This record gives sequence, structure tokens and C-alpha cells, in this order.
Amino acid sequence: MIRTPLRPLARILPARAKGENPDAIERENLNRRHEEIEAKARVRAESRLLVLSVSFLCAFVVIGGRMMMMATSEPSEPLANAQGTVIANQRADIVDRQGRILATNFETHSLYAQPPQMVDPLAAAKGLVQIFPDLDEKKLIKNFTGKKKFLWIKKKISPEQKQAVHDIGDPGLLFGPREMRLYPNGKLAAHVLGGASFGKEGVNSAELKGVAGVEAQFDGYLRDPANGDRPLQLSLDLTIQAAMERVLFGGMRLMSAKGAAAILMDAYTGEVIAVSSLPSFDPNDRPRVSIPGEDPSENPLFNRAVQGVYELGSTFKIFAAAQAMDLGLMNPETIINTRGPLQWGKFKIRDFHNYGNALTLTKVIVKSSNIGTARVAQMIGPLRQKQFLAALGMFDPTPFEIVEAVNAQPLLPKQYSELSAMTISYGHGISTSPMHLAAGYAVIANGGHYVSPTVLKQAGPQLGPRVMSPVTAAASRQMLRKVVSEGTASFGEVPGYAVGGKTGSADKPKPRGGYYNDKVIATFASIFPSNDPKYVLVVTLDEPEVFTLGETRRTAGWTAVPVAAELIRRVAPLLGLRPQVEPAGFGGVTLTSN
Repeated sequence: MIRTPLRPLARILPARAKGENPDAIERENLNRRHEEIEAKARVRAESRLLVLSVSFLCAFVVIGGRMMMMATSEPSEPLANAQGTVIANQRADIVDRQGRILATNFETHSLYAQPPQMVDPLAAAKGLVQIFPDLDEKKLIKNFTGKKKFLWIKKKISPEQKQAVHDIGDPGLLFGPREMRLYPNGKLAAHVLGGASFGKEGVNSAELKGVAGVEAQFDGYLRDPANGDRPLQLSLDLTIQAAMERVLFGGMRLMSAKGAAAILMDAYTGEVIAVSSLPSFDPNDRPRVSIPGEDPSENPLFNRAVQGVYELGSTFKIFAAAQAMDLGLMNPETIINTRGPLQWGKFKIRDFHNYGNALTLTKVIVKSSNIGTARVAQMIGPLRQKQFLAALGMFDPTPFEIVEAVNAQPLLPKQYSELSAMTISYGHGISTSPMHLAAGYAVIANGGHYVSPTVLKQAGPQLGPRVMSPVTAAASRQMLRKVVSEGTASFGEVPGYAVGGKTGSADKPKPRGGYYNDKVIATFASIFPSNDPKYVLVVTLDEPEVFTLGETRRTAGWTAVPVAAELIRRVAPLLGLRPQVEPAGFGGVTLTSN
């Protein structure tokens, strides 16, 4: 920087020669310098003011725009909209094997209040109670007039209820869009579907998550946006499911049973075409879960077909006979000592009736002899019996794809002795679910292969490892057929469908040990048509009894079997099975030829 001196000699000397005052030159230079300094300061100040003005303008625009957005949008609940919370509100549909809707989403609204914005809290509370009678008016008034700034009123409301609340006209009552899970068929297949509930919640959306059944088992699939519009397709058939639930409910009422369960399963694919547990519930309005100390089986949420593990009685006898034949120890005509009672240590095994001193293996199954079956188990031995039942899936929870199946662990004896093998051979001393039993009978029906029960639609047969030979399976099917045509399940005969099956009536255990004398679990496990089986049907009734022929009957032959027969009569045509009608006789007419 070049500094100009205030008293430059180049001007001072000539000024002195002319007699002028040099101080005037100094003052002139000083004034000029001050003017330059002021000009620079002014430019600097104006620049700063311009920058500050632009900054204030930008801030005003941003704040004003944000205020405009907040004024035109719905207020949100602070806790629900915390930073980092992402709510996914899409969930795929669930359909049956024909593509019919079992579960879908429905657009509705939530109702909440902002008390500081309310004009007349007392009138608003009174109006809400008239629309929603379950609300407490005193509690609403307390909340509306207190310090709360946000309050949920209803998480889901109908369009009619929304209009009624809107008519109250209070600006503090506000609505938010909400997507809810809808089960259009009500109670139908409730235990399979399970239900969904809200997870993370905000004013403008709520997360739907499965809480039971397939909704919980396949929660990840149903919530995955990558699946697009692809629904979850189940193996259930809506029409057959409806027929099963109607017949089973009627049978439960007719037999005065406490509860009931039924399973219809494809013997080759493992697909469960229909499954029902009664009492049932509506997944649109799930009841509360059991609290500690309550009996879970008393709750309608309890799935008797999958969660319930019971002693299923004589339905297990066919497994002992099949294993004995498969090992080459016996054939259907082998004579077995049935003289009773059978003594083992201090225990005695008796038959329901006296069947004589000896029966063939086939007759042991047809007559349902405990002694005869125990003799068979003695020949097989506990080790080989354990291996065979394990291959049938009787020692582990079933792979049926609902979350409740994981907890259905079969109950086994602590020490698997020879006595255990004998009692287990006729269905005592081991507790399994009806779903376990259906999978076991599917092995006999399909020719000897284990198939996993599944709730998902399959493309074709899903045969697993071989458990018994085709010859053994065929002989076992003939025995089951004779149980219906000649034995304890005569009420199970359905003309044209050649039903085969086995009854089981087990005394119901007491909660604290021992057995009731007048309460049973009655079960009928069946296959049809027995000459070319396609399906397995298991029906279980809890504490059934029917008064007929002058006495009270509780056994499966009088209770579960007629219900199963009616079920087969209803659903067989729906499954596409044509009845095989035998040609009628000629009524004494003699045919002659020319």
C-alpha cells in the first residue's frame, strides 16, 4: 500500500514560494483521506447488511414454509413418531387353495384427541360415550380437562362411527388413516389364521404384525415388500372348511362334548385341506390369552387339533399290528393269546369285553383287544417300538406351519420299559396331538411313506422316507376297513366310500394325576376310500356322552364315529370323489338265456 503524505514537499515548496499557507494543503489531503476511509467503510457495511438481509429472508422463507406445512397437516403423537421409527403398513393377503380371500387389509380410521384444542370437553365426552358405549365418560372428562396434550380414543372406527364423531364438531377430535387386518369369513379357519395386531403406531399409520397362526408363522413373508401383490396361498379349501366346522359343531352339541377337533389331510401331499378346533373365536376380535393359573384348554384360542396332546387310545393299535407284520413277526391270520387279564408285575391289562382265549391279528384290531395288542408289543420290544413310532413322527412336535405347533411336544414315559411298550401299543402312556395321528395314518394310506402335514398348497406328492412296506400298508388298510364293516366303528359306514378306520376311547386324565371314571377323549381316525385311499380324517371329541338304548354312551364308536361319517358324507363329493355304487340284485328274478 502506498501512503500519500499529508505535507508533500512537491506542493509545499512551490506554495511557500508563492506565499501560500502549507497547512491548507495538509488539511485538504487529510479530508481526502477521511473521505476514502469512509467510502470503504460504507461499502463494507452495505455488503454486510446485504448478506444479513439475505440470510434473514431465507430463514423467514424456511420457517414460514414449515409453519404452513404444519398448519395444513395432521398433528402426530410424539412417542410414535420418534426419530428412526419406520412404520410398514402393507401386508399381503392370505388365500385358500382356490384363491379365495381368507385375510386381507381394510382401510379405516383411528380417532384421537388433542385436549388443548377442544372447545367443549364435557359435550365431546358425552357425545363420544353415546357413539362408543364402552368408553368411560368420567375418565374422558378427566383426560380432556387435564394436562394431556394427546389421547387415543379408538384405534379402529367404522365409516359410520367416523361420521358420528365428525358431527360432534369439536376441533380437538381428530382422525388418522389406519390400515387394519380383515377376516371376511369370521370364525372360519380361525385357529389356522391366528390373527394380527398393531405393533408400532402413529397417527397416520400403524404396523400390522401377526400374533398367532400363519399370520405369525409367515409374518416376514406377509410384510416383505419384495413379494409385491403375491398372496400367501394355503392348502385349506374354504368350502370344505365351512362344511367341516358346521358338522363338527353340530356333532359336538349333539354329543354334549366340551370341545372337538377334526383334521382332513391329503395322504400323498400332506396338505391339510381342512382343520377345525372348537370352541372357536373370531380373529377380527380376538379374546384375551390365558393368564397363569388358568387351564389353557378352556380358552377358545387353544387349538385342540395341534396344541392339544392327548392319550388317543386304541387308534394306536394299528401301528403295533403294522410293525409286527413289517418285521415278519406276524401276518393278518396269526393267532394271538387273548386270555386275560394279562399280568405284568403288579399291573393287569384287561379288555373292554371278554373276547375269548385267542384271536387272529386282524380280529385283535377289529375287536380292539388291549390284551392282544399288548402281546404284539411284547414280541416287538420297546426299542424297536420306539424306533418305529419315532419314524411316524410321534416323538417330536409336528412340522405343521403355525406357531402353536412348536409347543405341541408329545408326552412320553420317563422310562420306556416293556410295560410302557405294552400300554403305548393301545394308546395309553403316550400323549400326542390329533395332527400327529393324522400323519401316522397317512403312512398307511399312501403305501408306507411319511408325509409332513402342511398348511401350504403343494404342487404334487411330497412323499418322505419309507416307514413300512407297501404290502404291510395294504394289509393294515384291510384291517381298518374291517373295523368299520365288522367291528367297533360300524356307524362309520358311508355308502359308496369304503371308509376304514380305528376307534379310540381313552379315560381323561385329571389335572393332578389319575383318571376320571366318567370322562373320555373319544377319537376316530379314518382313511377313505380304503381300497384306494386319498384322504385321512381324524375326529376327536372331549368329554362326549350320548344317551341311547337306555344308557349313557361315551365310547368313540357311539360319539366320534357318527360325526366322522357325516363329515365324510358331506365333504367327499366336494373333494371330487365319486361314490362307488354296487350293482343292485334282481329281487328274485331268474335270468334265462335262449
